[in-house]
Amino acid sequence: MSFIRTYTKPKVFGVTVLAALVLGALAGWVAKSTGQTWLTTTLEKLGDVFTSLLQLTVIPLVFTAIVVGITSLRRLGGQRAARLGGKTLLWFAITSLIAVLIGLAIALVFKPGTGVQVEPTEAALKRLASREGGSWSTLLDTLVPSNLFSAFTEGEVLQVVFIAILVGFAAYALGEKAAPFVNLTRSAFDLIQKIVGWIVLLAPIGVFGLIGTAFATYGNNFVRPLFSLITTVYGGTLLVLFVVYPVLLRFVGRVSPVTFFSKAWTAIQFAFVSRSSGATLPLSRQTAANLGVDNDYASFAVPLGTTTKMDGCAAVYPAIATVFIANLFGIELGVWQYVAIVAVAVFGALATAGTTGWFTMLTLTLGAVNLPPEVIATGVAVVYAIDPILDMIRTATNVAGQITVPVLVARSENLLDDEVLNAPSTPPLLSGPREAVPA
Repeated sequence: MSFIRTYTKPKVFGVTVLAALVLGALAGWVAKSTGQTWLTTTLEKLGDVFTSLLQLTVIPLVFTAIVVGITSLRRLGGQRAARLGGKTLLWFAITSLIAVLIGLAIALVFKPGTGVQVEPTEAALKRLASREGGSWSTLLDTLVPSNLFSAFTEGEVLQVVFIAILVGFAAYALGEKAAPFVNLTRSAFDLIQKIVGWIVLLAPIGVFGLIGTAFATYGNNFVRPLFSLITTVYGGTLLVLFVVYPVLLRFVGRVSPVTFFSKAWTAIQFAFVSRSSGATLPLSRQTAANLGVDNDYASFAVPLGTTTKMDGCAAVYPAIATVFIANLFGIELGVWQYVAIVAVAVFGALATAGTTGWFTMLTLTLGAVNLPPEVIATGVAVVYAIDPILDMIRTATNVAGQITVPVLVARSENLLDDEVLNAPSTPPLLSGPREAVPA
């Protein structure tokens, strides 16, 4: 048991995944150089099993996450809370729109994933061949299922998203009458999350097999696409972090970016190292208070942002990663598929409030552009190999946004104390109110 506890620590697990990435690449290089077919076959089998396990969770995870997220919005009760909540969600959507457009622009300019084309499985090729190019009619045809159950059994992720949105808003409208169904769906979501957690523990084995297979098939040429994903994600998130947020703070919130970063830097640093918005929540909450945000509003907005406001994980990264995976498989995305990427980034995080993470958002985005489940699972598994490197800057960007938006809204509602804002910078959690906030 002590081994399991040690293994599941974020730092230990992250190092293990990175070690599997290096060892997998080495094993694949050896297999290609020496012509050891048994090693190539073993690597391929390990990757296939891990991919299949991930694919198993895609459909139920997407459906339950959306339904649970939409019904959770009922918690925003009361007139003032509704107004503040509405403004907060609006700014979440605006900044997500800016972030996803930056992510798409960078992906289209630098084309991450090009240079090596991964061959989809035969099942994925059949699915791709049966799908037409993007248009309004095609979008509607692929969006609305003719049979409720076929969308699930045939793995039509986009149709499952459509069904989940309908069911979610229906449950929201019914209120207490739908409580048994909502509770059942929430339990199902928790079960799937637990299963996903178990599967994720196998990530080092899956990464070893997938990266090993890639190197055994494509050799050292596979390094460039992975490096291109890292550089584009860092480029996009840094633009949001150090350009978009400062501009909004200066011209909308009338707050000096220097003041903001001097007080928020501890939280942003901790987010970068811990790779967890949830773990950073106490720091984020106190940082907002130290920036002059009303305590009651900060206690509402920052925890909400921790589960909803994720410009790194839910906007920049899914946009770039979706283009990366499409390029990797030689799939050309159409105009309406790019529109779908933007829509998921703007509305997806709001619809999955309380459940949003990079895995859920990337899965939703890949499903929205109508990629086959086999491609989705394989693509997610490939990017998982370098996820610890990407997650650091994604989380830092998330947390900066989770503090920025409450400052903007507080200014518009006269809930920003300029005296506190301009007071000397003090370390979070060492000054101001320290009431408990949700974990």
